Amino acid sequence: MHPSDNHHGSGAAAPGSTPGPGIRATLVGAAVLATTLAVALAVAAHGTPPQLAGATGESATAGSAVGAADAGAADAGSSDAGVGRHGSRWVAAWAPSPVEGSTIPWSDCPAGAGLADQTVRNVAFVSTGGSAVRVRVTNTFGTRELRIGRASVAVQGDGANAAPGTMRELTFGGRTATTVAAGGRALSDPVQLRVAPLSTLLVSVHVPEQTGPVTNHPFTAQGNYLADGDRAGATGADGYADTPCWMLVDGIDVRAPGRVVGSVVALGDSITDTSATTGNANRRWPDHLARRLHARPGSTLSVVNAGLGGNRLLAPRDGEPYWGVPALARLERDVYAQTGVRSVILMEGVNDIGYSAPAADIIAGYQQVVAQTRAQGLPIFGGTVTPFGGSFLDTPERQQIWREVNDWIRTSGAFDGVIDFAAAVADPVDPARLAAAYDSGDGLHPNDAGCAAMADAVDLAALLGTA
Repeated sequence: MHPSDNHHGSGAAAPGSTPGPGIRATLVGAAVLATTLAVALAVAAHGTPPQLAGATGESATAGSAVGAADAGAADAGSSDAGVGRHGSRWVAAWAPSPVEGSTIPWSDCPAGAGLADQTVRNVAFVSTGGSAVRVRVTNTFGTRELRIGRASVAVQGDGANAAPGTMRELTFGGRTATTVAAGGRALSDPVQLRVAPLSTLLVSVHVPEQTGPVTNHPFTAQGNYLADGDRAGATGADGYADTPCWMLVDGIDVRAPGRVVGSVVALGDSITDTSATTGNANRRWPDHLARRLHARPGSTLSVVNAGLGGNRLLAPRDGEPYWGVPALARLERDVYAQTGVRSVILMEGVNDIGYSAPAADIIAGYQQVVAQTRAQGLPIFGGTVTPFGGSFLDTPERQQIWREVNDWIRTSGAFDGVIDFAAAVADPVDPARLAAAYDSGDGLHPNDAGCAAMADAVDLAALLGTA
């Protein structure tokens, strides 16, 4: 579910309902809110990688190729999942789950109409850092091939401004432009860029032609940017205006230090995706988990947020593609394909409960996720479904389904471990309700403090032990 699933997440209970102004502010207003020796050797050999040209349209391909070659040299003899020089490895640092481009009644995200000669500047909070970066451009739900004119990555300065000296042009097989097949994705060449853990990157993509509906992630709790023309190489914010959604990009990998042994993927709905958290503040529960993991001495993990507002475990939401395909249909792409994935946390089902799906069906869905995840050789942790008493979902029938589902998660032994998210945020007097201190106000979505409490419920030693 998304921060406003009373207008969209478990909208099952109220299909076609319209979000209130506060909900819209969560979705759209967020856009207004405003290392290694290898690196040292590369700089010594080539100098600081040049910045991209700005609005003049001059190419920085030569500098980009140098960065790609240097990063590739550091990786020589190692696979993507393997260990490179000084124990470094590629891991997923950010990977929002994509959905089909469509019109969203309460959002001005342009993904449904598509783009033409425009540049998207996505703002991405990375869960870990490293010495090199590569970016995944997506056309997963596109119905025609997608031409990319130019793309770049930079450390965020202020708003749409890049931090000085950090702009890097991306290439694909050494070329600035690329074409992504309908239904496909493209992984950029690596570029050297020192990225701090828990920092924010700008990933810009220019599309010179009409795209048709754009693969996107609609609910972000993050302001992003859109400009006319080719502004991918611009270090400044001129020409960029606010847009609420992430578009054209669904992954950032970093070459992380040796202590980052892999990634944990959090699979869920809006309570994982954005909840009702403060915009532009990175207070989703996976963000809090990333902070805990980073602060931990010794081996650790990056965190991938594979939450989707309004998403269901079992079935699609007909006529509303912005909720995404069900979790059971996106495991391969959103979970198993993530770079360096070592473990999975599952917390999904409240939207199925909102549709009054029988507990037995939801449990069978969990069993399939467990079976398929284990077949990948990955451990999986089951998260209990958080309370929704007093929300628009609340009926005696749904409360009974919720109790049966959570009892099974806690007692079945199906998972490698259980994270009792429900207990972490429940009212101690009435466990069917969120505690007042953790309630965003809709009785369903935890607020910033609630998300922090959820992250604190994760046993890091158990998570790392299985990973």
